[in-house]
This record gives sequence, structure tokens and C-alpha cells, in this order.
Amino acid sequence: MNWSDVVKERVQTLTPVNPNQALIDKLFNLIDLTSLNESDTDSSIAALCEKATSPFGHVAAVCVYPRFVRLVAEQFASTPIKTAAVANFPHGTESLESTLIDISQALQEGAQEIDVVFPYTRYLAGERQYAQQFVTACKAACGEEVTLKVIIETGALNDPAIIADASLDVLTAGADFIKTSTGKIAEGATLEAAATMLLVIQHATPLLKRPLGLKISGGIREVAQAAQYVELADQIMGRDWVTPQTFRIGASKLVEVILASM
Repeated sequence: MNWSDVVKERVQTLTPVNPNQALIDKLFNLIDLTSLNESDTDSSIAALCEKATSPFGHVAAVCVYPRFVRLVAEQFASTPIKTAAVANFPHGTESLESTLIDISQALQEGAQEIDVVFPYTRYLAGERQYAQQFVTACKAACGEEVTLKVIIETGALNDPAIIADASLDVLTAGADFIKTSTGKIAEGATLEAAATMLLVIQHATPLLKRPLGLKISGGIREVAQAAQYVELADQIMGRDWVTPQTFRIGASKLVEVILASM
């Protein structure tokens, strides 16, 4: 398959979406409200959590560094809002042992979802088996009840064929979601990368016989921009596929934009 041509065709068929109230409500409920700044504090994360519920509904999850997991988990205990923590973040260069320790501690603190960075540098260097075993070990640490989202850092992989191979490897290794970006390198999410990943999910879902999801993150700041990704998913996966169980948007600015529209 010539991935570049296939992906280009998919993206070119998209048309602008006029956001309406129903769409804004849908987007809000797909968001992983995120803050992953070195300057984060208990008070700044508490302020972030206040944005998680609104007249538009509630976000799917709040995603933070492990040191803030307990604060977030306690805030949203007995609510549908999940607590997500990152691991091997942001460069994907920590050892598997260190990553598993971080995952274990985050789960003990109350994390219900883990966003782990794929060891993409080693993958690109040819260590494909190591990278797959890394994901398998992370999923084993999470167990069946905890959602594992694997950040493949599409801006570093760059080539649609490599993005497709990495996506399939990660899903086969046990990931529940594949995620575009950390938001910490120059290139975040793109429609081309998302289309590639969605086509892989479409192919892999019947083979793996379990739900597979996509998380878009890295530079998603506007409603119309986010809507294009939902439209792309609708086009490839079908109109009923996009739900918080299969599709997430990692963002903080997008929430601020939506709340400002009240």
C-alpha cells in the first residue's frame, strides 16, 4: 500500500464542519483535560480540575504527571471522569523497569488510565522487538481494567508507512489506544497521521477482536480543528464509532475555548 497517497486522498475529501451545540457537547465529552508542565503545582491542577465539568457535560479524563494522581483521583472519585497519568514521558527513553515502577505507583495512587510514551527512538533504530515487548509489559502492569494509551510520537516517526507499522505493532502488543503525540516536540497531531492510525485501527479491530481507540493530542486548540478529526474518524470508522471509549482529544486550550463560548 502506498500510504502517502491513501492518506492524502482521505484528508482531501474532508470538508469544513460548522460547529453546532451538539458537536461542541460531543467534543467536550471526548477531551482528556491535560496539564503536563514542569511548573504544575497542586493549586494549578486543582484549578484545572474545576474545568472538567461544565454546561457542556464533563470531560472523559484528566491527564497529569504521576505526582498529581492522588489529588485528581480524590477530586473525581465516584464520578465518570477518569484519572490518567503519563509514564516514560516525554522522551520515551526511560528503562522498562523504571517505567513499570512509575505505572505501578500511579495505579496505587488511583490512576485508571496510563498514557505511556513508546520507545520510538529505539524503534526507529531497528529495535522493533524491544519496543513491542515494552508495550506488552506495560499492558501487563495495567491489567484489563486500566486503559493503556501508547504515544507513538508521529512527528518523530514522520513517514506514514512507519506510523502505520508502529501503530499496528503497538496495538498487537496490547495497547488499548494509540496516541499521536506528547505535545513536547515541534510537530504534534496532523490529519495525515490520524488518518493513517485510523486505517490501521480499522484493519486491526477484527483481527484482534477487541475495541481499539485513537487519541489525538499535540496542538489541538480550536473547535473547528478538533471537529475535522472527528469527521475523519466518522469517515473511516463509521458514524457511531466515536465515543469516549474509542476516541479522545488531549487538550487544555480547547477546553478554555469551549468554556469561553458560554
